[in-house]
Amino acid sequence: MAASSPQIGFLVPLNDKLEENTSNPRIPIVNGPNIVGRDSVPVADKRLSRKHLSVTASADGRAHVIVEGSNPVVVRSNDQRKKLLSRESCVIKDGDVIELIPGYHFFRFWGVKNSVAPISQKRDCSEGNRVGEEDESVSRKRAKQVSQDEAFARNLQAELNNGSPVHGRSAETIRYFSPTNDKLPSTFRLMKVKGLPPWANTNAVSISDVIQGNVQVAILSNYMVDIDWLTSACTTLNKVPHVLVVHGEGDGTLEYMKRKKCANWILHKPPLPISYGTHHSKAMFLVYPQGVRIVVHTANLIYVDWNNKSQGLWMQDFPWKNSNPPNKGSGFESDLVDYLTALKLPEFSVSLPGLGNCNINASFFRRFDYSSATVRLIASVPGYHSGSSLKKWGHMKLRTVLQESIFDQQFRKAPLVYQFSSLGSLDEKWMTELASSMSSGVSEDQQPLGLGQPLIIWPSVEDVRCSLEGYAAGNAIPSPQKNVEKEFLKKYWAKWKARHSGRCHAMPHIKTFARYNGQDLAWFLLTSSNLSKAAWGALQKNNSQLMIRSYELGVLFLPSKPHGCSFSCTDNGNQSEGKCEMANNSEAERTKLVTLSWEGNKNTKISEVITLPVPYELPPQRYSSEDIPWSWDRRYNKKDVHGQVWPRQVQLYTTQG
Repeated sequence: MAASSPQIGFLVPLNDKLEENTSNPRIPIVNGPNIVGRDSVPVADKRLSRKHLSVTASADGRAHVIVEGSNPVVVRSNDQRKKLLSRESCVIKDGDVIELIPGYHFFRFWGVKNSVAPISQKRDCSEGNRVGEEDESVSRKRAKQVSQDEAFARNLQAELNNGSPVHGRSAETIRYFSPTNDKLPSTFRLMKVKGLPPWANTNAVSISDVIQGNVQVAILSNYMVDIDWLTSACTTLNKVPHVLVVHGEGDGTLEYMKRKKCANWILHKPPLPISYGTHHSKAMFLVYPQGVRIVVHTANLIYVDWNNKSQGLWMQDFPWKNSNPPNKGSGFESDLVDYLTALKLPEFSVSLPGLGNCNINASFFRRFDYSSATVRLIASVPGYHSGSSLKKWGHMKLRTVLQESIFDQQFRKAPLVYQFSSLGSLDEKWMTELASSMSSGVSEDQQPLGLGQPLIIWPSVEDVRCSLEGYAAGNAIPSPQKNVEKEFLKKYWAKWKARHSGRCHAMPHIKTFARYNGQDLAWFLLTSSNLSKAAWGALQKNNSQLMIRSYELGVLFLPSKPHGCSFSCTDNGNQSEGKCEMANNSEAERTKLVTLSWEGNKNTKISEVITLPVPYELPPQRYSSEDIPWSWDRRYNKKDVHGQVWPRQVQLYTTQG
């Protein structure tokens, strides 16, 4: 733009409440074309291109906007939100709001005649016109750089569009995730993250959404437990008559917990028979007068995990069994009781409404009717497992359940994805062993699906640096350089991309494993297990023994007969007598598991589709040559979004769960 071009407006920076953010300068808009991007917006955000948006303004208070960058832009006008993808355009008028990244970097367009900007803002105008004052060689150099940036951005956009639609509603699809109550047990939910736009927390949950109502007994299973935070964040716990905390904390923290816990709380650390193991499972077992609530999730019981991270949570309520006639057991029940038995829980007696005195132990949980369970439990228990126990735990349990399942033909040789927050010391032999288990299953003609090729979704250094927490987020991605930078792992790395869930900058503590074809999912596992032999187990003695070091717990989503479940322990009694119904027709279609970005098929009944809020984009995008996988024991001198380098002089917290 020429230095002599008259200024005819501003882009006024706003906060997330759409109020002017006076800490950032206004962007001057002159007559003719204006370029808005990384150089003019004072934030550290790699999603902003240097030439992100072009605004061609005129004196009548309107402007023509074209998206030049690879990421979409949102225009708000008259309470309507319009998404513009790369190279799309629209006309804006005075007062319209532009989100340079959907949900981030808000600006209001004002013509000068409507702007309350003081004339002293001319300084900004002169700064905006400096391009016209540069000598010709510098201008050519800058133009070349912009051209290269845009060529890279377009290639990136094309790659993202290949099999992973980002157009239409799929760009922010979490805002459309709203399963009915009867379908909630068939899916899982993301946890709320502070600092995200409201749409990104659609149907997300906090701890107070989970532990609620008239809880009589609470068994909280986790690795790290901050009692001070827990009792303040979930005041319902202070009223629960009996609380058992099953944890993996060390002696120092345990002593503090003993001093701070309520008198009616019991602390229990399960036995760890093999060195370097941990109690890592994250679950809740809440007993109500109406039944039991089973919760499996991925967050430690600490503030940062429930507020700053990408996390997942599944829960389902189950009624008491009818004593006449007795309900039969189920695979879910057997898996649950076997796992609780392995924890060697301390037995205690409680008095429950309508039941009188009961001993709380693993067998107590056989009193509930799990026939409507929508998932299978995949647990790990430390030990050397052989004989009948070989297929009971870890990746051999997953292999066994998948071998018993039937999948669509489209998943033959379909790829796998591993996503987690801590990487163990691995070798290629074990990676093949794990992939063999995760590739199990047959298609309708009873033919094996065949080996799938995995990719590992893992945050890069830039992802961590630009995250909500900056480098501090790396405390919860505690993998050392010696594990991360093994040469054979390079072929597995894929990027953490989560635009559709609004979680690009909320670093993942969630752990998921899946087999997919585009936006269709053969199966999906939400778990506490990271990618390690300690969590999944390693075969020994000519594959006759499985050695596991740690306790883990996850829920496996599989295609099943369509069903619905309206039973609830907490809906003011309105649904406490609700029923869970499975399809009785043996010819009924299996449910179809899909991601948030699945666009539908007119031949598929909507009742047969279960949407899982997978927070990252599928198919994953491989690392480029510039991407460096995060490892927490390297030094990073480039400052993060909070102006910090890594490592900091003092690390406020470390979470390895």
